[in-house]
Amino acid sequence: MPTSSKSKIVLGMMSGTSLDGLDLALVQIDNDPSKSSFQLLSCQTIPYPEYWLTQLRQMEQYNGEKLWQYHKEFGRYLGQQAQAFLGNRSVDLIASHGHTLFHRPDLGYTFQAGCGQEIARITGMQTVADFRSKDVSLGGQGAPLVPIGDRDLFSSYEACLNLGGFANIGFSRKGQRLAFDICPANYVLNHYARKLGLPYDKSGEIARRHSVNEALLDQLESLPYYTSAPPKSLGREWVEKWIFPLIDSFDLKPEEAIATMTQHIFRQLKRVAEAYELDSILVTGGGAYNSYLLELLNQSSPGKWTLPEAQIIEFKEAIIFAYLGWLRLHNQANCLSDVTGAKRDNSGGVIFDP
Repeated sequence: MPTSSKSKIVLGMMSGTSLDGLDLALVQIDNDPSKSSFQLLSCQTIPYPEYWLTQLRQMEQYNGEKLWQYHKEFGRYLGQQAQAFLGNRSVDLIASHGHTLFHRPDLGYTFQAGCGQEIARITGMQTVADFRSKDVSLGGQGAPLVPIGDRDLFSSYEACLNLGGFANIGFSRKGQRLAFDICPANYVLNHYARKLGLPYDKSGEIARRHSVNEALLDQLESLPYYTSAPPKSLGREWVEKWIFPLIDSFDLKPEEAIATMTQHIFRQLKRVAEAYELDSILVTGGGAYNSYLLELLNQSSPGKWTLPEAQIIEFKEAIIFAYLGWLRLHNQANCLSDVTGAKRDNSGGVIFDP
């Protein structure tokens, strides 16, 4: 083994819904089950080439055979990127989240593209993938998965907020871990930024400069999801059914859509912070760089919204998936029933040998 019995070296790989790129985090994890700590050894975000941007946006439309073909091909791509990133370094484990194409826990299934067997074969290293399916089969949401990492690795904060394709939060209450998706975030903002020829609204400057459509905002705020109690989670399908048609029905300029959606995200984050009386909130994910959104939060909502160092902002989810893989390898629970609503805590993920 490349490490001592006291620690493991794990490569965490994460592809978020907003398609910002493939995040890789090489993490040393303490092997003492009585405590959890990590050291980030190396990290990199690999932007997707146009080929994979196109495929990942279209794969949910493919028929069964074609979908499986690209699932395998994307796994080979992930394996090649892992191999290139590692170079001559060896690891104890690769933990790959894959890229979520379908997430319908209400119908009993979820699917993340990126075949783990292909990653294991190409790298020659044991790989854990398909982290969500077991929890869904146990009646859970299969999401969010990061709360156990938030609890064990970032316990100095009362709450951890990730602003990625969706905004999700985790915190403890009365001995239980609560975590849920709050609202869509970059997945929607980036959609309208692309209509302007931009990958995203840098620093929230488009939202800052343009007006909010109050009628649209009122309708966004009234969507039933926001009054439902956790456990709950969101996926691409929900956005395509409720958010995009609603915004597009107003025939706004993309700038107005971005401004209105940013205000909606702010209001939902503020609502959750107030409802649960959260004081110390760690903010990570690409949306943490939305200066305008963070200004709104710090000016108008309770609590302190804290940005950590850049590597934690950008790679926290990949770090936590490395930790989830480590837990799976040790057959320890990496998915909390308090969070997902599953019948029991469980150790999710399929282990693939080279």
